[in-house]
Amino acid sequence: MGGESTTRTAPHRGGTGTAQVGSPLGQRLSGVAVALGLVLFLGGFAWGAVVYRPYTVPTSSMTPTIDAGDRVLAERIDSGEIRRGDVVVFQDKTWVTGSDVVKRVVAVGGDTVACCTDGRLTVNGKQIDEPYLPKGSAAELTGFPTVKVPSGRLFLLGDERQGSLDSTAHLTDAARGTVAAGAVSARVDAVVWPLNGMLARPTGFEALGALSQPGPLRTIVVLIVAGAVLVLAGGAYGPVAKLLSRSRTRPEPAGAH
Repeated sequence: MGGESTTRTAPHRGGTGTAQVGSPLGQRLSGVAVALGLVLFLGGFAWGAVVYRPYTVPTSSMTPTIDAGDRVLAERIDSGEIRRGDVVVFQDKTWVTGSDVVKRVVAVGGDTVACCTDGRLTVNGKQIDEPYLPKGSAAELTGFPTVKVPSGRLFLLGDERQGSLDSTAHLTDAARGTVAAGAVSARVDAVVWPLNGMLARPTGFEALGALSQPGPLRTIVVLIVAGAVLVLAGGAYGPVAKLLSRSRTRPEPAGAH
């Protein structure tokens, strides 16, 4: 007995076991966060796909609001939702473009539009403040005769008035350059590439009636971002808990007392 010696072995740590790390409550919360995050993330994308359409604007007729080659998101709307100042996407066979056109609505059915009074556009006799125009362009606007917009039709201009093939280029048509409101398929909410963000509200038209309300794009972006954060945070719980567990159970150096 006296010659026997006993050896104490340290408990085995680590290993390749598959036991879950972290508290049961933490694991449950992690799973909930991932599930909720996926719902928000995928739901936001689905909502956006239903409400919005992407377009690439091929010309510079809407400069500086939208430059040639910019990628925009436009909210699907019907003709009853169009308001003065809206930047809309439409097709009109009489314009013979063969593709979607992006212009700004400056007058709706029943309006009288003319240019220019002191270098400014007038609608129903009111001078319109248009801060979205290129600097210095107000004094260079090409005048056009007074147009009475028929019911159910729109008068549209590009923000780059000198180079835009808009309603003023079709004044000799039977419809005096106006476009049917039903030809509009969407309203541009934002320029997403480059990341210029939401279009500025056309406040110069407020004296003539209510403006369009912004679409749900901001809410959709919040849902997508929040969903991504929750998925990442929930997914990171396991690895973080494992690292913390290892740091707490690291064995003492040999010879330590």
